[in-house]
Amino acid sequence: MFFYTLGIRAYNAVAKMISPFNEKAKDYTQGRKNLFENLAKGVNPNDKNVWFHVSSLGEFEQARPVMEKMRTLYPDHKIILTFFSPSGYNVRHNYNGADYVCYMPADTPANARKFLDIVNPKVIFFVKYDFWYNFLSEVHRRAIPLYIFSTIFRKEQVFFKWYGKKYKEVLSFFTHFFVQDENSVKLLAENGITNVTIAGDTRFDRVCQITQNAKNIPLVDKFVGDSRVIVAGSSWPPDEKLIFEAIDRLKSKHNIKLIIAPHEIHEGHLSAIEKMLNVKNVRFSKASEDTVAENDVLIIDNFGMLSSLYKYAEIAYVGGGFGVGIHNILEAVSYSIPVAFGTNYKKFKEAVDLVSLGSACTIRDAEELYSVFDRYLSDSALLERAGKISLEYVQKNLGAADTILKEAKW
Repeated sequence: MFFYTLGIRAYNAVAKMISPFNEKAKDYTQGRKNLFENLAKGVNPNDKNVWFHVSSLGEFEQARPVMEKMRTLYPDHKIILTFFSPSGYNVRHNYNGADYVCYMPADTPANARKFLDIVNPKVIFFVKYDFWYNFLSEVHRRAIPLYIFSTIFRKEQVFFKWYGKKYKEVLSFFTHFFVQDENSVKLLAENGITNVTIAGDTRFDRVCQITQNAKNIPLVDKFVGDSRVIVAGSSWPPDEKLIFEAIDRLKSKHNIKLIIAPHEIHEGHLSAIEKMLNVKNVRFSKASEDTVAENDVLIIDNFGMLSSLYKYAEIAYVGGGFGVGIHNILEAVSYSIPVAFGTNYKKFKEAVDLVSLGSACTIRDAEELYSVFDRYLSDSALLERAGKISLEYVQKNLGAADTILKEAKW
């Protein structure tokens, strides 16, 4: 653990050194400047504080249904929300469902003690995968109820490797685990951990909320007109290459338009997308209601809109499957539509489930993507059947937030 903490310190030192040249490193370091001073001003340790920690934006969306239900059930409690990643904090630091939002301090013993002294939480909830040893061991030492939810455990994780025996100790610090599946229960039991409940994934609760509250976007309504729509969400360059090749071919056969919301919206990426396209396109920020309909592709150059855009789609493509892993497909399928994605999806239970059920397709190249899109656009019965499967799957998996707050004790 000495080397672990040394590594944490080295990580922060490197982030500080490269911050003048790297935007993410700059956000990471600047966001933690005067963290404890601001925390002490914004949080009263005598309040009934509840600490929620998330890594980034995806985990925030998983935490949100639990935080909002807690706000309803326990209005006298204060919610303290921390992020590890700038990509989550930058988008949701103004979230009004929490009483105080900040970065999580670097995981050192001194920071853990100082943070817990200031916040003095009555109960703590971590989401999915963030296991910070020094913080969690200090929480355990103080006997604060500690829960983790929407998590999945796999044999290839470090806890279960021969070299991860010491790090596996972190699992003993949790009061209870709310996991997504039976395989996680079995794996934990094999390692002597039985304080486990299958609660499912709170993202189902969240996407249901989003779908029910989805609003029309006038500019998008004008763009769509009477065309059929494919929405590509959280795309990366390898995804975009395949999507644009497929769209070029589909245009000659179907009356379709594409809405694409790339994962990164910096100028370099947006310009690259525009250069790759062979059809008329426009960025959302530059479009006008008078002329937007003249385009075949609408490029979304902002964050926060994607979950509402899927309502316009007959089919969705979700990016990330040719990189570290696919992004959130539940936002799409909650609108009763089929979804396609790349080959790196096996770590995501919902993707595996929906592929087996028949409303999700994994593709390897532009030819396969064209075939998937063309098949759905050409067969209305197939499209309707796949959409029904998607919706039933979401509805079947609702209720995780209720289970968590019903069973958590403090």
